[in-house]
This record gives sequence, C-alpha cells and structure tokens, in this order.
Amino acid sequence: MLVILSDMEKLNLLQLIKLGREYLALWPNRRELRQYFAEYNGVEVARFVERYFPGIAVFIFAMQLYFAGISYLPNALVYLLFFLSLPFQSWIMMGLKADKFLPPSLASWYKEGVAKFNEQGGDIKLSVSKPRYLDLAKLLNLSYSK
Repeated sequence: MLVILSDMEKLNLLQLIKLGREYLALWPNRRELRQYFAEYNGVEVARFVERYFPGIAVFIFAMQLYFAGISYLPNALVYLLFFLSLPFQSWIMMGLKADKFLPPSLASWYKEGVAKFNEQGGDIKLSVSKPRYLDLAKLLNLSYSK
C-alpha cells in the first residue's frame, strides 16, 4: 500500500511507520517546547499511546473474558485488535507529520537555528533548502543534547 501526498515522495506503510517512530524518538522530551511548538502535544499523545495502550488492550481483553465469559470472545478480540492498532495509527500520523514541509515562518527560524548551531562550533548538515518536520526534530534534538 502506498500513501501518496502532495509535495511529498511516495512512502509505503512500513516506511511511514518507521519514519513516525524515528520522529518520536528524535523529538526532545522538554516541557518548554510546548509553548513554542504545537507538534509537542501530538508527540506526547503518541508517546502515551505507544507506551500504555498495549497493556490497556490486554487488560480490557482479560476483563471482558473474566466478567462476560468465553461467549464474548469475538467482542473481546475486536476490542483487543482495536486498542493494539492505536500505536500503529499514531506512528502513521507522526510519519505523515514528519514528512511535511515546514511552514515558511518556521522554516526561516529553522534555517537561523542551523546557522547559529554551526557558528557555535557545531557541524551539522541538515536540509536547509526545504526542511521538513523531521529536520526540525533533529535540530531540536541536537540543540538539547549538548
């Protein structure tokens, strides 16, 4: 299955999931970023879903079988599969976000940040022609790792 979006290259579903996971891993876990980037809230929600929903899915499955009995196995399996699919859905959404180009105002801020980082002795080679949200996450990760 290919996901085709305007102004973006074609990504298959597995590449999109991988990109979403990489984006989540790169985005710094710093609360002060919440006031500057709306993406921070989405990243936090995706991390929450990634961390807790597999356990919630198993708990819901077990509780349905415990209280309703084995006759509700089909319903319990549907709920289990739905809750287990939510992390994949969040990775796909984050992959779509990571592959989008930055808006012009944020792109100029990004380019200034790359220039400042390189002036201070850093040597990063990030995209400055048409930066994406993934590039922004890389820059923020480099900035906060020092």
